[in-house]
This record gives sequence, C-alpha cells and structure tokens, in this order.
Amino acid sequence: MDFVSVIMGSKSDYEIMRHCLQALESFSIPYEVLISSAHRSPDRTKDYIKQAESKGAKVFICAAGMAAHLAGAVCAQTTKPVIGVPLSGGVLDGLDALLSTVQMPGGMPVACMAVGKAGALNAAYMAVQILAIGDKDLAEKLLADRAAKVVQIEQDSKSIEVRLPNRG
Repeated sequence: MDFVSVIMGSKSDYEIMRHCLQALESFSIPYEVLISSAHRSPDRTKDYIKQAESKGAKVFICAAGMAAHLAGAVCAQTTKPVIGVPLSGGVLDGLDALLSTVQMPGGMPVACMAVGKAGALNAAYMAVQILAIGDKDLAEKLLADRAAKVVQIEQDSKSIEVRLPNRG
C-alpha cells in the first residue's frame, strides 16, 4: 500500500504537524507518524526509512526545528521525495531550521516548505501532488479542493466587503 511517512524530530513538533496529518486525511492518504531524531536517534531514523520503503512509503515528510537535519538525514538514506518542514524554536525562531532544511548539497534534494503551520499544510499538499501524478482520482480530488478554495475566498470577501457606489 502506498503511503506518506511523516517523521518528527520530537513530540513537541506534533502540535504543528497535526495540520499536515489532517490535510492528508482529507485526501484519504494513508500515513505513518514517527518521532525520530537525526541527532539523538540516527540509527532509528536510518532503520525506519528502509522499513517504510519496504512497506510502500512513496514520500517522506520531515519536520524539525533548530538544526533541522532530519530531512537531510532522511534524504541521505532514500531516493524517494523528501519534503522538509522547518519549525520554529530556539533563539532564531525557525530561521535556523529553514536554512538547515533548504541548504542541501547539489544532488541531494529536499523540498523545503515554509516555517510552521503553513509549511506543515503545504508539505501535505506537496505529497498529494506527487502521489496524484499517477492517480487520476487523487488528481481530481486535488482539483476539487482548489475549486473549493476559490469559492471560500469569494464567500470570505463577500462577508466583509465594503465598496463605494459607482458614479456614472
């Protein structure tokens, strides 16, 4: 069974990453969630990646703060797409995590999302887009989701619009 693997560097990351999981659920995408640290449990991380690939993981989403080496550590162990979600924390409030996630050496790509909740949501959507390449039904769900966002924006606007009368 194809699924998305979501790895967090620590339990405190769950509060933000639950938005990612909810988005995956909204598209009926199966996922696994694991806490594993690039620094504190590197062997666990390495072993899990191989296990996940053998079970059908097609995309890895990695969330970490501060040094944020998790996505890079996962990328070093797989050729599957890796999506990094930098999280805020520490004195640089996420900038350190962003730079650590985005500054991968050539030939070792990690797709880097925004810091925090928007990044968590976008990681899920990026995973859906990757999976939708070979899945027509999922691609149609993604298009329907986009259309619903257009309608929502129009409804939100109408609820607060103030317009000057036309002078003609």
